[in-house]
Amino acid sequence: MLAARSITVYVADDHPIFLDAVGRAVNAQPDIELVGLGTDGREALSAVRELKPSVAIIDHQLPSLSGVEILRAVQHDLTSTRVIILSAEDSSSLVYEAMQLGAAGFLTKLATLAEICDAILVVARGGTVIAPEVQSGLVGEMRAHSEPGRPVLTQRESEVLRLIAGGLSAPEIGARLFISPSTVRTHVKGVFEKLGVNDRAAAVAEGMRRGLLE
Repeated sequence: MLAARSITVYVADDHPIFLDAVGRAVNAQPDIELVGLGTDGREALSAVRELKPSVAIIDHQLPSLSGVEILRAVQHDLTSTRVIILSAEDSSSLVYEAMQLGAAGFLTKLATLAEICDAILVVARGGTVIAPEVQSGLVGEMRAHSEPGRPVLTQRESEVLRLIAGGLSAPEIGARLFISPSTVRTHVKGVFEKLGVNDRAAAVAEGMRRGLLE
């Protein structure tokens, strides 16, 4: 049985109202102590390194550093903090990357405050939580990555590849698809890895060769 307030939690999200709501819900739990809130990626990483919370809930689309970049740094530090990525974007490639990097959970902004608090308890006890709405996409990504000779782009990755071929920049692609530049970069990275290339020109050429571009 966990002792009272034995789980420490840090939460970072760039929407103040949502952040406040999550913070209040978390701190209202008898087994959980809220140790900090943040709205900026670099601030969040610094806080996690200093506070070493049991669980960190990190919004993927933070200014200065994305949630995945923070996760990568935390995993590199080999701290005991377990990270839950929270995202408005339910891209299967993003979920796959987060879980590959060692995320203890992935929740979308569809999660209720009660579900977020339940996820904290599960993750703090060593479990893993993946939002139901992204599970099938994650399975598809796992299958795609298990067949390296047959790259399978997600629908969003295919859209990004077509826009790359059209000469659009990451901010322009983000504006066209209504996603953040950091999320665009995540998709671009996924495209590069699946096609075995290192730059945009090579991605377009390889995409054409494989019949992925009309």
